[in-house]
Amino acid sequence: MRAFYSDQFVLPLPPGHRFPMAKYRLLRDRLSAELPGVSLDAALPASDGELALVHMPSYIQAVAQGTLTDAQQKEIGFPWTPAMVERSRRSTGATVMAARAALFGGQGVSANLAGGTHHAYADRGSGFCVFNDAAVATRLMQAEWGRTHKQPLNVAIIDLDVHQGNGTASIFERDAQVFTLSMHGARNFPFNKETSDLDIELPDGCDDTAYLDALEHALTELEARFQPGLVIYLAGADPHEGDRLGRLSLTFDGLEARDRRVFDWAWSKRIPLAFSMAGGYGKEMADTVQAQVNTYRVAYAYWRRWQNLPKDLNKPMEIHP
Repeated sequence: MRAFYSDQFVLPLPPGHRFPMAKYRLLRDRLSAELPGVSLDAALPASDGELALVHMPSYIQAVAQGTLTDAQQKEIGFPWTPAMVERSRRSTGATVMAARAALFGGQGVSANLAGGTHHAYADRGSGFCVFNDAAVATRLMQAEWGRTHKQPLNVAIIDLDVHQGNGTASIFERDAQVFTLSMHGARNFPFNKETSDLDIELPDGCDDTAYLDALEHALTELEARFQPGLVIYLAGADPHEGDRLGRLSLTFDGLEARDRRVFDWAWSKRIPLAFSMAGGYGKEMADTVQAQVNTYRVAYAYWRRWQNLPKDLNKPMEIHP
């Protein structure tokens, strides 16, 4: 199973900054040691042209040149550095590469070890998100699909980070070929929420049973309203009961059951799925990394199912990006 990383670019954050940058390398180390069937590859950076499928050129240039205003930089939550720019490009590029591998490369399931930057809007970043990786990957896969197919590619973005995917909802607000599903804490960031195609708001303290019931309802409604040819899944670890910012009460078993349900839903319809890790702010960083490793174990089992399909049903599609 192919997975793409960008953790070699580390943001030089000030002491006491609450973003757990070290989790990305810790995840890669765990996967390398424990899941040898996962092929770990460095992500290529998203180009200005790829980013411009979603983001305003003026915003892309301001990020690249370090000319964002103090207020814009504060909303992102990171200080500007060349490493911030490069890492943001490569984290986006990792989701692009994962989506391409899943959809066109015969993988069926593929991953980004980071990503899930769903608070980024077309014209600004927010909440530790500079560029919206799921949105860029969606638009690029639709363009590449259109080169060889008459019918457009429908994409479902299943966002199970504990925070609403507000930037993603805004970007695709009037796009009938993209379905945005966000299942998130009702009283959590962002406090001024956008309107997704389907928003499921959860109360503080939501446990495994209530969460999985809500997820079942969400997937049933998604299936009734939309037929995707690709799923992009944000597998946030922050609904975990040990998360500093999550406010929900899912156990490791509950998170694993969540992941299994999403992968099973896509597999049952033979829909290729690319996933990213999104948020995770555990009081103990090891808990966040463990939740993410568990997601990869589930994903790997479904990737193996894809590889066992008859070759004529799972052959790579010719694409020349």
